This record gives sequence, structure tokens and C-alpha cells, in this order.
Amino acid sequence: MEFDMSNQSQSSDERRRFSRIPFDATAHLNSHKGELHLNCHVIDISLNGILIAIPEGWLGKMNDQYDIDLLLENAQLVIKMEAIVAHIADDTIGFTCTHIDLESITHLKRLVELNLGDEALLHREFTALIH
Repeated sequence: MEFDMSNQSQSSDERRRFSRIPFDATAHLNSHKGELHLNCHVIDISLNGILIAIPEGWLGKMNDQYDIDLLLENAQLVIKMEAIVAHIADDTIGFTCTHIDLESITHLKRLVELNLGDEALLHREFTALIH
């Protein structure tokens, strides 16, 4: 089973439906155009996306597609997602997840659950994610 989230609205109201969890981790970015950035600094995560510090030499633009590997537990666990560039700030890139497999969404849900501390809020966000 996989989750295809490409039909979700990308309005600012939609993005705000998901709690951002500050999260110090590393990610690999691989653009569909062939650009590769290893060991990028993750700033925060949500059930709907990820915020990453802009890596040196990054050439991406709005709506570019990337495969993102979020590395956890010294790379023993990897959350894989397909995402598009949703916003770019002076020093950060916000990605919206467009596709994630069942194993990765299970790990991401558990990660958010552990850090959010509010099971009811997590349930509402997860329900919003799959609808």
C-alpha cells in the first residue's frame, strides 16, 4: 500500500493543518533533474512535508520534484518520500510530500506521535492527510 498525496491542495491553510515538529536530522535530496545533495540539515517535519536548510550549491526552484530520504537512527531507518518544493526562504526549503510508501508513513506517523504528545491532534492530522 502506498499513499499518493499529489491531489492535495497546496494553499497556506492546507499546509497549516499539519503540526511542524522541530527535528534535528539528516536527509538526502535527489531531484528528478539529477541534482543530488547528501547530508542536508533537517529543521522540522510534519505528516505532510519537511523543512530543510538550503544546501550549498542548491539550484532547485518552486515545484521541482525531489526524492527525499530522511535518515534516522544513524541511517538504520530511512523514511523515503517524493516531494515538491512548496516554498523557498532565505535559508530554507519547504517540501510538500506527494507520495510515500506504507512503511515510511508508518515510521513518520510514529515519529510525529512521539514528538507531538497529543494523540487526538495526531489522529485529526492523519485523517486530513489521507483524505
